[in-house]
Amino acid sequence: MTKLRVFLIILALLSTSLSAQAEGEKAGQFDYYVLALSWSPTWCALTGDARNSPQCDTDRNGPHDFVLHGLWPQNETGWPSYCNMSARDPSKQQTAAMADIMGTTGAAWYQWKKHGRCSGLEAQAYLDLARRAYDSVKIPDVFEQLRKDVTLPASVVEEAFLEANPQLSADGVTVTCQSHRIQEVRICLTKDLTPRTCGADVIRDCPLTDARMDGIR
Repeated sequence: MTKLRVFLIILALLSTSLSAQAEGEKAGQFDYYVLALSWSPTWCALTGDARNSPQCDTDRNGPHDFVLHGLWPQNETGWPSYCNMSARDPSKQQTAAMADIMGTTGAAWYQWKKHGRCSGLEAQAYLDLARRAYDSVKIPDVFEQLRKDVTLPASVVEEAFLEANPQLSADGVTVTCQSHRIQEVRICLTKDLTPRTCGADVIRDCPLTDARMDGIR
């Protein structure tokens, strides 16, 4: 096999891999959902405070722990985004109604635009499904009461979720980190919101043994 042929084969494989994460796919064509729960204090420390986000203003909006980042259509490898569909976008009232679990009134609109359209559902049906997914997972009490900054292994966060949610399995939950902090807990669900094993590109856990977790505020 010539070097040119090897190069062309590798290029073709890379193109196939990248296409799995392309934009503008047809709505409704995906394998499962990823429920992404964001640790609000981390988002505030890294992004929200600089934006003066109301999510980070405890005096006005009360403390937030794990908030709904999104319900993302996912393929076994890669994911669709910014899909083409004919359904009407949600109204401001519909997206604002998600602020209680998403932290801000604009979060639901962005999630709909990037991920929700790919579900193939009407806007309100997608928002309702995202709320049902969020409500189906119990946030461990220890995190709802975490008032002080702590440093802990990321695996402890996963273990706490598994203990509080016996319907979940270790292969269906993953913890991510950003800037040496606990960022998110991601839970893999079927299209009818039944827990399932995550795909290979989702299942990778944060390996940190000393990840920071700021107290809620």
